Amino acid sequence: MSEGPGPTLWLTGLSGAGKTTLAHAVAEHLNQAGRRCVVLDGDVLRTGLNRDLGFDPRDRSENIRRTAEVARLMNEAGLVVIAALISPLRADRATARAIIGAPRFHEIHVSTPLAVCEAADVKGLYGRARRGELAQFTGVSAAYEVPEAPRLTIEPMRAGLQPAVLTLIALLEDFTP
Repeated sequence: MSEGPGPTLWLTGLSGAGKTTLAHAVAEHLNQAGRRCVVLDGDVLRTGLNRDLGFDPRDRSENIRRTAEVARLMNEAGLVVIAALISPLRADRATARAIIGAPRFHEIHVSTPLAVCEAADVKGLYGRARRGELAQFTGVSAAYEVPEAPRLTIEPMRAGLQPAVLTLIALLEDFTP
């Protein structure tokens, strides 16, 4: 990867799909290789920068917009950004692409079936959503629009974490700003 603006890997998928685990594994690999990177985790951002936002469509869009603005700034500083957010709507992901810049924005669909996400749900969010305790929960009471033309589709629950990490590292090696 050459010097200059860095890329953003925008990991999108259902809650529990493996986005955060994958993001941190890629970041660890990059850090060990001496590459500057940062993970923008949707759950973590909602405890700070985006703590004033809820989960209705307007707030979800603002969550994505703010995250994309931060990613753009970090890319301009030369960092690789790995954003791990559900980002359920295509229009919001298109906004993120426009903010970050199409050449630097790489939409990665972390494709894990809903049943697998529910079965692996350690936080109990799907159960709460099914009982009506969580409104606007993606995959249950709110839509998830599968990317129509992602740069990559990754299936970490099927293929394994390490092959997914290596696939994303290979993508970054081909990046030229």
